[in-house]
Amino acid sequence: MKFSEFTYERPDLEQYKAQMTDILNKMKDTPTVGEELALIKSVFDLQDELSTMAGLVSTRHSIDTRDEFYEKEQQFFNENIPHLQQYDQQFSIALLESKNRKALEQEFGTLLFDQAELQRKTFSEEIIPELQLENKLSMEYQKLLSSAKIEFKDGTYNLSQMRPFTQDLDRQTRHDAQLVVSKWFEDHEKEIDDIYDKMVEARHSMAIKLGYENYVQLGYDKLGRTDYNWKDVKTYRDQIYQDVVPVVNELAERKGKRIGIDNPKSYDLTLSFLDGNPTPKGDSKWQLNVAKTMYEEMSPKTGEFINFMIDKELLELDAKEGKSGGGYCTYFPTFETPFIFANFNGTSGDVDVLTHEAGHAFQVYSSRHNIPVYRWPTLEAAEIHSMSMEFLAWPWIDGFFKEDTPKYKFDHLASALSFLPYGVAVDEFQHGIYENPKLTPDERKTLWRSIEKKYLPFKDYDDDAFLDKGTFWYRQGHIFGVPFYYIDYTLAQVVAFQYWIKSQENHSKALEEYIALCERGGSKSFVALLDSASLENPFIQGTVSKIVKPIKAYLDGIDDTTL
Repeated sequence: MKFSEFTYERPDLEQYKAQMTDILNKMKDTPTVGEELALIKSVFDLQDELSTMAGLVSTRHSIDTRDEFYEKEQQFFNENIPHLQQYDQQFSIALLESKNRKALEQEFGTLLFDQAELQRKTFSEEIIPELQLENKLSMEYQKLLSSAKIEFKDGTYNLSQMRPFTQDLDRQTRHDAQLVVSKWFEDHEKEIDDIYDKMVEARHSMAIKLGYENYVQLGYDKLGRTDYNWKDVKTYRDQIYQDVVPVVNELAERKGKRIGIDNPKSYDLTLSFLDGNPTPKGDSKWQLNVAKTMYEEMSPKTGEFINFMIDKELLELDAKEGKSGGGYCTYFPTFETPFIFANFNGTSGDVDVLTHEAGHAFQVYSSRHNIPVYRWPTLEAAEIHSMSMEFLAWPWIDGFFKEDTPKYKFDHLASALSFLPYGVAVDEFQHGIYENPKLTPDERKTLWRSIEKKYLPFKDYDDDAFLDKGTFWYRQGHIFGVPFYYIDYTLAQVVAFQYWIKSQENHSKALEEYIALCERGGSKSFVALLDSASLENPFIQGTVSKIVKPIKAYLDGIDDTTL
């Protein structure tokens, strides 16, 4: 079946509740190990069916946010999913209290039970109203941004389609593009502030009701973080400040010289080369054909994967009116298929997002036969697979960029390193927000700008007063949709750099180790996955410095003024 043939049917939630209740009651009746394993499998099957239907709705709604049918179905799930979480929690409690627990741990491993403990802590029927409100507000934010229609030059564009103008060779075009996008956000400032006000209030309320001091630890627990805490994350952020920010400052200075601009402004930093940024040399269909060849040559397993994705039409790549922004990979358990969503716009980001989301898709494809909770790793571990795939694609990258290949490789590596300070800035901002939930909108903006100046001291917004007062975070959807997730990209980037280092030495061996990691899925926690793959732990002091050295040496060895 192709994606267009995947049938959606609104689930009968009363039947779901009745089936779950029946299974949970049987789990209380001291079943044998064999009987309990069968009951657990029944729960997994029910969860998979529900997840598939919810995933189809979410995906088809994001493909066209104007589709009234899927908008209503999305509202249905937003309102009802919180009520179903109590059954997930009861299932978690049943696992934790099972008389067969030792046998179940031998069958599934202990991580399932660690995650069940977090599930028990992070949900109560008392917080259902806040969960419903949170879903509603996330949908409002997504719909607001996807509704953007920006008049610029000779056309009307959405936010994704404006990105090429921000990288234009003409400085005035870049400047004007930044200002017109900022103007759109300024016109919707009150709406965005109101949405975020209510989100913070709802999340803080959930934390208090569940017995937490504030949302910080609740946010960590909801993300399934079992082997590190906020103190570890602060140690890591400090390493980025000490070991990466100075290098990124140097890269910003090099970029200014490379593009011939003294004292570059924020709208100059989006341009990497004087004759233009590297761009893929064809449209989305052409790029997909290049990717097909690449993955077929990379390994038999990646070749099987890409043909599976193409044959079943599981890639939605082009930006279009009404389509939600960004890119993601999701998974439909009933059909055992990943799905890639993107917004191609003719920039090098097209190839980045294709290889990135293909990394996610290949990972879940490789571990699709795991139990549901082990198909995906926790989010920071999941991003290792996506970011590493970007680097493992390097031997074939000339297929996409042709004569721009040297520029792409330099820019890709420099940009990945330059991303780290921004990523930890987003995290430090969110800690500040949820540790101080009573901050006013203006105080939040002041907080953001102070953190931005700490980690990105070279970012000068020139005459863009709206961004200069601290509003860039408005466009970072993760801050609204998934609190504390964004740091995961940076943690994974530090790990992915290790695959870049390994692939420079022996690509086939690095790929072999990568595929083995993908096949483990989420059967281990973040730190345990690193240990299993002999990868350095970013939380240990000195790790970041060690990894940055060969990257800096590579970049310093290139005369970027000739690119």
